[in-house]
Amino acid sequence: MHAIMTRVISLSDTAYESLKSLKNGSESFSEVVNRLTAPAKKASLLDLAGKWSGSKEELDRIEKEIYASRKKFKLRKVEY
Repeated sequence: MHAIMTRVISLSDTAYESLKSLKNGSESFSEVVNRLTAPAKKASLLDLAGKWSGSKEELDRIEKEIYASRKKFKLRKVEY
């Protein structure tokens, strides 16, 4: 069990209103501050899975362009 400690901080009216505007629903000010100051999660390509909002036709066209450009790509011969 964690003990809840209360701290009193001073905010200008502008800062208070800014913080208040960032609250989601019944989120407390402490939760807002914790959310805003949490270390950023390292992005993963898997986070993008299923996020495509375009049409199937557009996705097919893009995929064909990618494969076509890969076929044109030439590796340089490097000697050691």
